[in-house]
Amino acid sequence: MPSFKLDGRDVEFSPGETVIEAARKAGVDIPHYCWHPGLSVAANCRMCLVEVGPPPGRPALMLNVLEYDAEKGEYIDAKKPKLQPSCQLGAVEGMEVKSESSEHVKRARAAVQEMLLLNHPVDCPICDQAGECRLQDYWLEHQSTDKRMKDETIRKPKAQDFGPTIVYDAERCIVCTRCIRFSEEIAKDPVLDLRDRGNLAEVVVAPGRELDHDYTLMTEHVCPVGALTAKDFRFKARVWFLRSSQSICQGCSTGCNAFLDYDPRDQTVYRHRPRENAEVNKFWMCDKGMLDYRRIHENRLLEPTISGKSADVGAALEKAVELLKDVDSDKLAVVLSAQHSNEDNFALLTLAQEHLGSKALFLAARPSGPADDILINADKNPNTAGATAVCGSTPPKSFSELLTAIGSGKISHVLALSADVEEDLSPLSDLKALVVLSTHDVGLAKAATVALPASSWAECDGTFVNEKGASQASESAIKPQGASRPAWKLAGAIGMRLGKSTPWKSLDDFRGAVNSDAAAAGVDVGVQPGASA
Repeated sequence: MPSFKLDGRDVEFSPGETVIEAARKAGVDIPHYCWHPGLSVAANCRMCLVEVGPPPGRPALMLNVLEYDAEKGEYIDAKKPKLQPSCQLGAVEGMEVKSESSEHVKRARAAVQEMLLLNHPVDCPICDQAGECRLQDYWLEHQSTDKRMKDETIRKPKAQDFGPTIVYDAERCIVCTRCIRFSEEIAKDPVLDLRDRGNLAEVVVAPGRELDHDYTLMTEHVCPVGALTAKDFRFKARVWFLRSSQSICQGCSTGCNAFLDYDPRDQTVYRHRPRENAEVNKFWMCDKGMLDYRRIHENRLLEPTISGKSADVGAALEKAVELLKDVDSDKLAVVLSAQHSNEDNFALLTLAQEHLGSKALFLAARPSGPADDILINADKNPNTAGATAVCGSTPPKSFSELLTAIGSGKISHVLALSADVEEDLSPLSDLKALVVLSTHDVGLAKAATVALPASSWAECDGTFVNEKGASQASESAIKPQGASRPAWKLAGAIGMRLGKSTPWKSLDDFRGAVNSDAAAAGVDVGVQPGASA
């Protein structure tokens, strides 16, 4: 591959890449505000300026400038090289670029940083961006001097309501235009624009409109400062108290890669934000996906129930075994879930087929919904493909078919992983027993004879297969809430009480067993020991 030198280091690049793109791939950070790898180039912040060596045989382009001489106490004539924005500068074989090694670049970046802070309110103690703000980081790295301007700063609107999800503070805005470009180029809704010029410039919403497309929270996410804040996260947590786990969005079958941010002190999840994956979601997530983390703490089933009354885990497991053992296998149905991981589904399938002899497979899933050509998929389940794959050559039937079978008397007992189904559940009253492993106290869990609390995807590692067939691992973030356990552990506990020992003691053991059994059956369920996203 062709390469150029950056501060004396060889950096390879692909044809058409800019200097900042190549540097980013090489793990070198060139400071920037307005540039984003997923958006068009604006080159308006000038923070990414670099010094470029002259072509062979040609002198460097120099500029005449006035430079203050502290000893003489006056400005004198001087020269400096013409600096160029690396976000706009195409990489060329053999070129020499100076970033951190150039005194001219260091002075330019300090000047840019000082200019951006001239009218900034410096209200970091009350700003949600504090702790992950480029203005803070770059002040330390590239300026670290006191503010010299003593004049009154320009006042701009504060806490403007841009729509259902976003608040705008024009005083903090550095007019990088990322939010404007995102709305136009990615969300395909050019609802934001700039008003006025220079110190008076601010972002505005189109007349008669609100910022209300399906990707509004991404406008806050791409903002490098605290100008745009999300109402959902606003004033709820400080980022330096949060930790992150690598998660998979549960909102639909696109399977967007995400970070799940949580406070380990109280085991509370505070936000979902995109994690870069060029093959799946690039740099983005939709609003519903970013807000889907709320379900981790809402409507949870945190204690086992027997006939609707609270019970301890041991009693509930014993009752489940009592209801399931010695049942005619032709009358027993197993319901997998398109919302649970491959591990959960495979464990339940193993329990039903090998320990209970059931062959009647069904799949519970959320109903289809709206879609677009950006990220949102009509399938509102994160693991339809995975739950189907674990069944091998016999795909599961629909949940509606299960209700029909119950109504006709063909099925009398059901062992199920729960999902947010929307069908009429009244036929379930005809069952002799319904044992449900459920994360939430809704739907099947409400109708269950025995309901066992299953951990959410935020509380246990799991593997999910998206609609393109990509197998992706999701890491646990918080500890299992209440009395919940991973559903695959609950299935194993029922099996143990049925007198069927399970060969796994840990998740890696389980994944190894799953992979071995699936390979023997000629099935790829995307579960491997040590699987990662």
